Amino acid sequence: MDTITLLITTDFADLFGSTSKIAGEGWVVKDYWFLADFISRLLLASILAAIIAYHPKSRRQVENLEAAEAPKCFILYAVVAAIIGTVVLKFGGIVGFVVFGIGGLLRFRTNVGSATATGRVILATVIGLCAGLDLPHVAILSTLFAFILVWIVDSHTTYSMNVQGLSKGVLSEAATAYRRELERNGFRILGERKNLQKHSFRLIFSGPSQKNCDEIEEALHQQIKEKYFGTIDWDSQ
Repeated sequence: MDTITLLITTDFADLFGSTSKIAGEGWVVKDYWFLADFISRLLLASILAAIIAYHPKSRRQVENLEAAEAPKCFILYAVVAAIIGTVVLKFGGIVGFVVFGIGGLLRFRTNVGSATATGRVILATVIGLCAGLDLPHVAILSTLFAFILVWIVDSHTTYSMNVQGLSKGVLSEAATAYRRELERNGFRILGERKNLQKHSFRLIFSGPSQKNCDEIEEALHQQIKEKYFGTIDWDSQ
């Protein structure tokens, strides 16, 4: 029985990398080129993901808030994959099983809301994995890169504004007025949908994060004619 167990263990180690390899280098930097190469991988993953995420065809008309926020998720997940790929190359395939185990735990035991928030949880988990593998430099560089990345992608907030209770016959004019004033205030319209039966319309747009919904609504009511006023419901990320 001991011989069989030894053979199985040996085959497993040969296939996925010996468990003795799973030991980081600690705080002593032994390979600066590895760290520079690691940063270049993160940059490449982010750029390539952004090319796909912000494809002109997919950004012409956004149907809902999740679709508008999707590009942020693409970039975050690409960075996560780059970190995992680097760690697997360094320590072998056995680390992949650890990542899959963590992923299963997050999938079935964690509910953090939006897809973007889930991406940040996974990113933080992978950074923690690097710290646990005694790769503090990789963990710190990943954290700094992620901090800057989140700062950039969240510099603009995506809003979903539903305007209801409009008078009959003014739906198109009201939608045009709201859209024009939003653009005049520096917002970019991502999508628009009218509901003729309910005399309402929805606008999805993005703008600077420092502007909250109350400030936007107050500015719109100051600039738009009273006959186009409606009840505004907000949803933002």
